[in-house]
Amino acid sequence: MDFDLNEEQRMLVDMLSTMGKREDFKKLAVEIDKSGEFPGHLVKKYAELGLLGMTLSPEYGGSGQPGINAILAIEELAKFSPMIATPVFESNIGPVRVIDTFGTQEQKSAIIPGVCKGELSVSVSMTEPEAGSDLTSLSTKLVEDGDGYSLNGRKVFISGGGEASHYLVYCRFGDVPGYKGIGAVIVEKGTPGFTFGKQEEFMGLRGMPSCDLIFEDVKVPKENVVIEEGGFRNLMTTFDLERCGNAAMCLGVAGGALEEAKAYATERKAFGRPICEFQDIQFMITNIAMKLDAARLLVYRAATGAGRGFPSMYESAMGKCFANEMAVEVTNAVMQVFGGYGYSKEFPVERMHRDALAWRVAGGTGQMLRITMASILFARRFDQRPGA
Repeated sequence: MDFDLNEEQRMLVDMLSTMGKREDFKKLAVEIDKSGEFPGHLVKKYAELGLLGMTLSPEYGGSGQPGINAILAIEELAKFSPMIATPVFESNIGPVRVIDTFGTQEQKSAIIPGVCKGELSVSVSMTEPEAGSDLTSLSTKLVEDGDGYSLNGRKVFISGGGEASHYLVYCRFGDVPGYKGIGAVIVEKGTPGFTFGKQEEFMGLRGMPSCDLIFEDVKVPKENVVIEEGGFRNLMTTFDLERCGNAAMCLGVAGGALEEAKAYATERKAFGRPICEFQDIQFMITNIAMKLDAARLLVYRAATGAGRGFPSMYESAMGKCFANEMAVEVTNAVMQVFGGYGYSKEFPVERMHRDALAWRVAGGTGQMLRITMASILFARRFDQRPGA
């Protein structure tokens, strides 16, 4: 079992760390949080550096790299801000991977090259007002209509909503109940009948576009079907890697917070000496480092376990669940290291704590992830419906 990064991976991490310092991503993170504006100018820069489409098929403009490389890039950039890491996340382990893995040649040719160039983006559209954790109850419906389909329904809390060029919409084919009726189609921004709700305002992740998607008799050509009905397992298989990306955001936020805590504890003085000389501060920071490393090992294991394929459901659920909770605990502890300054917007840790809280909900709650893990541990399915 090799826990060392290879030379290519070390160069990637070093390059991103150097770029972040050279271009003052810390200052950019503050500006994003204040303005709520997504840093779209980074997309072209990332495309030029080959960070977009790292994991996608080379024949369509990607680099064909293993998923762990994208995880490393996301983690390093998220040390500054999850918003700064988002373009790498979305272009490597988001819904575009579903298209790359299960899409038709025409779908791949139409979308993947544009994603790699930073000209297009794909947003995953899953959650509904009555179907979040219980995704198999989603009601957005696709019905046959002439030589194509008609799509009706509403999605909520869709990251990238209003900004992405394409949307991978999880929907129900006709009246087929449960997971057997679920598949996915591509809907392009600007399609008649496809509109957006107001942009959400969250306590953290400022700058992340998010809104409702509204589908009213939207005409969807049959060639836009990526996953046919009954392909729910395929959709969730690719989503397991996306959960690793969510966890990588947590590693980055916590890692950035740890660096801030170390620097502050070295500079801040109390009773005539740096506070890092006090045992309680030492214990707090070493506890932070241990939790971060434990989460990192779980996430890296999940991301590398399947080589260039996809992680297991069990390992990705465990990595995400642990990393989500770790990031909240770590940023909370770092605020304690900073004392009153930790609660001040003049310092980055209160923003890091706000950002950390979001990942516990996005991509699956800790409760649902534990149910998933329990199902695998007991080798049986636990249905949460009344009377099940």
